[in-house]
Amino acid sequence: MTYNNIRRGLLIFGFATLLFNISEFFWSKASPLAILVSIVECLLGIGLIYGPEFFKRYFKIVFTHQLVYFYWLFLFMSVFLGTCLHMMDIVPFWDKILHLTSPMILTAVGYGILGTLLEGIDTEIRHISPWVFLLFGFAFAGVCGVFWEFWEWSWDAVGNMNLQRYMTIDGVGFVGHAALADTMGDLLINTIGAILMGAYSWKQQLKNPDYFEGFLIKILK
Repeated sequence: MTYNNIRRGLLIFGFATLLFNISEFFWSKASPLAILVSIVECLLGIGLIYGPEFFKRYFKIVFTHQLVYFYWLFLFMSVFLGTCLHMMDIVPFWDKILHLTSPMILTAVGYGILGTLLEGIDTEIRHISPWVFLLFGFAFAGVCGVFWEFWEWSWDAVGNMNLQRYMTIDGVGFVGHAALADTMGDLLINTIGAILMGAYSWKQQLKNPDYFEGFLIKILK
């Protein structure tokens, strides 16, 4: 499948999901406000499909197709399946699945950032130790995971949204070790996802010395 075909397929799926959310107004017993939020998030998701083109046009930043495919996969799983089709509610561990896949994407982004920073040196990327990319990608995904937990903690502090699952659905707060379980679980799964991506990349690099060049982020002049 080509780049345009994959984008078209994701776009069709996004609009089908949007129609599903709109139809919920007529048959679902869920809160109208909750349905409206799903519709808005679905519209945002459809717009985010064109995120790579937006960055290329307005910021002159070009992502490789390999990076965009990872991005679209996460968009598909988090917005269209997770939120709009309510997999977050249907599958109890869907949030953990997202925490496993997101560091894989962020690890790949780390490869791209490092490759771009190294483009000015005389040595070709293929001659640089793959461990430089593997360690940077792993560290980048780990730091992003930590900042995401900062984000969740901030919204919990401001809006008591329970993003870090520090209380039950009835509003009863957990105490001590139990209150940290969700956050620590997210960080653990984030680390596992980054390790899995690193192991996969290591194997691919052994087959193809130019593997990491497939993640380069180019800045147009």
